[in-house]
Amino acid sequence: MLLAAMMMVICASAQSDKSPVDAYFTRSEMPDMTKWYPAPPDTASVQFAYDITQYFWGKKMRLCKERADIARRDAVYGLDCIIREFSEPFGLQISKEETPEIYKVLREGTATCDSISTNPKRFYMRKRPFVRFNEPTLYPADEPHLRTNGSYPSGHTVLGWSSALLLSEINPERADTILARGYMYGESRVIVGAHWQSDVDAARIAASVAYARLHTSERFLEQMRRARQEFRVKTGRATIVEMKAYQKTAKKRAQGK
Repeated sequence: MLLAAMMMVICASAQSDKSPVDAYFTRSEMPDMTKWYPAPPDTASVQFAYDITQYFWGKKMRLCKERADIARRDAVYGLDCIIREFSEPFGLQISKEETPEIYKVLREGTATCDSISTNPKRFYMRKRPFVRFNEPTLYPADEPHLRTNGSYPSGHTVLGWSSALLLSEINPERADTILARGYMYGESRVIVGAHWQSDVDAARIAASVAYARLHTSERFLEQMRRARQEFRVKTGRATIVEMKAYQKTAKKRAQGK
């Protein structure tokens, strides 16, 4: 419990960027999951029996200290923790200062994708596994909030999977590694005990749909172009033309234009 509390303090204090997020679409402009994706499994269904099986699988995985520690880290919701976990598989340290274009599209893109989970969470208000079983999670600090927040789909998984999709588009050569980490991020929610497996599965679909929606935004496509250009510059793959274009953009940014 002490470790979980310390992790929360550390990552919460890291949320230093308080500026407004300029999302690419509003929540009402995103596809409404309640209209095209099935409801959570009925408690008398075979699907729910699998959810229960996976809950006990998650508890077994907690016995592995290394995996349990990862699940605790993944429990801290926020962009800074995504950056901490995904920079290594991405192949480049992401930061607002050193990779501003990548940071911008990651922050605004994932915030836009996140909104797709709002309607179904409120509509279904599914009871979480740790509540149903009346057992503690691996991250007790979150439990009071989670008790009042719907379980279906998993918001953490939407964040993790949309981050993986976005970063693998910027660096497709590391897609396997990035996507593996994104998949693990969703598994962590089952291991922690905060979500059913079907919450996680639904969230991966939701994140994929939301990410497809992003590609209908010209502003997003332009920012992705800049992010890919920045990645090439920072990793020494840029042409002279790309380098000059990036330096010009960086100069304008520094001048506040």
